[in-house]
Amino acid sequence: MGDRKANEIREMFSQIAGRYALANRWMTWGQDLKWRREVLRMAQLPVGGRLLDIGTGTGELPRLALQLDEGLFVVGADFTLQMMNVGQSQEGGKSIAWAGSDAMELPFVAESFDVVVSGYLLRNVGDVEKALAEQYRVLKWGGRMVCLDTTPPPIDFWHCPARLYLEYLIPVIGGSISGDKHAYAYLAHSTRAFLSTAGLARYLERAGFSEVGFRRFMGGAMAIHWGIKKEPATDG
Repeated sequence: MGDRKANEIREMFSQIAGRYALANRWMTWGQDLKWRREVLRMAQLPVGGRLLDIGTGTGELPRLALQLDEGLFVVGADFTLQMMNVGQSQEGGKSIAWAGSDAMELPFVAESFDVVVSGYLLRNVGDVEKALAEQYRVLKWGGRMVCLDTTPPPIDFWHCPARLYLEYLIPVIGGSISGDKHAYAYLAHSTRAFLSTAGLARYLERAGFSEVGFRRFMGGAMAIHWGIKKEPATDG
């Protein structure tokens, strides 16, 4: 991508690649696996279909998808090669097609995949609108996109506990496990600066997705968004 932010993010994830999954387990008390399974449930994967996971990291979503259907063709795409190297060496890693990819310029032809998913991707991209346009482009007509990410907690009863979790617990737990406190301080900062759940839903709609919706988790600190690439109506 060539810009400073992208290079910094790539370097940061390269440093924590070996302990990334373990840190996620501890920071979420194991709930992140539940949320990823919910992403795949909402994706409504067709039997033997084609799945693209953008920002795949160590390939947790692809591995869970293959547990549901071994006949899927699954691509894990990321611009941090070290994360994918770790994932490829783990159990089930050889069953995933790995691709070094920029989320804002995907190396796939239009209408290649039945489903596009992501976990903790959009908060890190330089241009959310462009990244969503690329996801829309590579989806087949009738295909679904589903994404999981941290979000700024809404101002309600859970706002203070959720913010304390993001601002203080995540940097301490994640930093202790990974050995890189900066990476998890960045997570809290990038979440504060990210779109609200309703704001991200509007971006999906502007990208062309239909039947857009979202669900919040952990007091609003996490959310799953989804949308469908519907075929345009034809006259007559």
